[in-house]
Amino acid sequence: MTSSGADQGRSRFLRRGQARKKNMIFDLTEIPARSVYKLLLGVVVPRPIALVTTMDDQGRVNCAPFSFFNLVSSDPPIVALGIGPGEGDANALKDTWRNLDPAGDFVCNLVDEPMAEKMNVCAFPFPAGTSELERSGLTPHCGVKTRAPVVAESPASLECEVTTTIRLGPASKLVLGRVTHLHVRDDLVEPTRHHIHGEKLRLIARMHGSGWYARTSDLFQMARLR
Repeated sequence: MTSSGADQGRSRFLRRGQARKKNMIFDLTEIPARSVYKLLLGVVVPRPIALVTTMDDQGRVNCAPFSFFNLVSSDPPIVALGIGPGEGDANALKDTWRNLDPAGDFVCNLVDEPMAEKMNVCAFPFPAGTSELERSGLTPHCGVKTRAPVVAESPASLECEVTTTIRLGPASKLVLGRVTHLHVRDDLVEPTRHHIHGEKLRLIARMHGSGWYARTSDLFQMARLR
């Protein structure tokens, strides 16, 4: 499209938008990073939670929750994990960051309501080398392929191999992981049909602000238009 054509299209959109109520617009390039964080986390909700287990080169397991997480492809099966800086320091590396490079694998353990408080313990900024699994009372089980363990209490766990990492900032990166094995609690799946009983998962999700979460128990169904 030519510049004049683009301008005409833009003016057409503006005319159509005049009837809408006024929206406040934030230029995210002009405000502090902390404010950008608060605004985006306030509107991009609910966000699924991955309780991520990794292992360092000394065999120590780290377990930490992340809500910058989602499934981005099924063929191949790929999840995305966004890792930000450590607590209180924009340049501090999280243990998960340090562990992923040498290990090359991780496990995304989904979090249901019964796990919520133990997941919250794992979010505490313990000193490096502390076992969040022991502190929270969660149980590690061996994965099929990953060095990092599967959390036994999780209703579903995804064993992942790192495929790509993209550095986003001094202590932030995006990790893409190929899911090699999926663990699902027996009562949540019909194996012959490969059908998950989503209404039974009772997963929780992160919401806006500090300490706000959502349940997934209030569901509705809408048929896709054809």
